[in-house]
Amino acid sequence: MVYIVDDDRFFQTAIRRRLQLSGYEVQIYSSAEQFIDQQPDDSRLGCLVVDAKIPRLGGPKLQARLHEAGSTLPVVFVSYYNDINTVVQTVKAGAEDFLLKPVTSNVLIAAIERAIARHDVSRKLQSELNLLRAHVATLTPRERQVFGLLVQGKPNKQIAYALGPTERTIKAHRHMVMEKMNVRSVAELVLIANRLGHSAV
Repeated sequence: MVYIVDDDRFFQTAIRRRLQLSGYEVQIYSSAEQFIDQQPDDSRLGCLVVDAKIPRLGGPKLQARLHEAGSTLPVVFVSYYNDINTVVQTVKAGAEDFLLKPVTSNVLIAAIERAIARHDVSRKLQSELNLLRAHVATLTPRERQVFGLLVQGKPNKQIAYALGPTERTIKAHRHMVMEKMNVRSVAELVLIANRLGHSAV
């Protein structure tokens, strides 16, 4: 799905026709406010094409609002104005591309394809992280402590000394941690902890 936020009627018509011929579903919004009011679920694979200088709210502010809301929808900016400050601001904030109008349909479609491909990757990575967090959530408080010490490289004996129980009890906790996290080695636990950030463990 490609979402177009642009008040230029000619651009709306031309780009909708070209994108639909290329097999894309297209939704048009004439203002950033209209898009926010009807904001689609960004769990659907897609891309947002927005005029950087759209009246009132403006493209960069729309981008900031989406970021604050946790949206992962990639943004491609288009503009008649080569405003370096706006280009730098939007790209630093994560814009996929910044294209100058009049932009050829081939250039725009190539940018949209890159953006959608990146969205697909980010959605898959987010899905994997959500699954890992769900596994961590199944750990008891003591198992989470054991997990945290395991990924620091502590052997069972040191973990038992640090937490109080017998080494045999720690071995049982360790077994449960490995089972609940669906891993076979401490190395895999370390990789998971690195992906989640140690504060999540």
